[in-house]
Amino acid sequence: MTTSLERLEAPAAAGVRPAVEVAHLRKTYGTLVAVDDVSFSVAEGEIFGILGRLRLSVALALIGRPRIAVLDEMTTGLDPKARRDTWELIEGIRDRGVTVLLVTHFMEEAERLCDRVALIDSGRVVALDTPASLAAQARGGKSVRFLPSAPFDEDLLTALPQVARLEHQGQHVVVTGSGELVNAVILTLAAAGVTARDVQLDSSNLEDAFVKLTGKNPDKEGAPA
Repeated sequence: MTTSLERLEAPAAAGVRPAVEVAHLRKTYGTLVAVDDVSFSVAEGEIFGILGRLRLSVALALIGRPRIAVLDEMTTGLDPKARRDTWELIEGIRDRGVTVLLVTHFMEEAERLCDRVALIDSGRVVALDTPASLAAQARGGKSVRFLPSAPFDEDLLTALPQVARLEHQGQHVVVTGSGELVNAVILTLAAAGVTARDVQLDSSNLEDAFVKLTGKNPDKEGAPA
């Protein structure tokens, strides 16, 4: 088994101090490349999640570094209350200034705790962002579905900078976009004398993003690599 890790000493972006900066992490088992050219940066005091088959490599590379906690599948088998108690404990560790690297395949855990997450597939980082942003990518942006109280000129909404697409699903209207989409849609309709009823927000989550970006079920990603 061969594991190599190159750490960069370059300064972080303005106003952000990295606790960990990793570049070109590579791990092989003989001729099998398990982790290939993985890079990421973790800010001080951040809870950074890694989803996918990279657990052992990262833990070995970073364990023992000062003020960095590497947590690997901390809540496996715990009952719901114990799991949430553990999450509060992890948040308390972060609040004391410790940087937390959370290696997990539990999507709910990552969504609750992580400031950012890296999705790993076939040994490479396929996406790195906040859980909310990754969930939005899974559905092509934010989405709101509603039933208008009266007919309206669609140009009112399609002209908004927050709106990327408008489509009909029966009597309902589905608007996809970004930014403050929901507020923009509701306020614009209200100004035209139209009420948005039965408003539903898209329920896509981090698990949807993982499946879309990797084509795999996160529940089967539990074996360490």
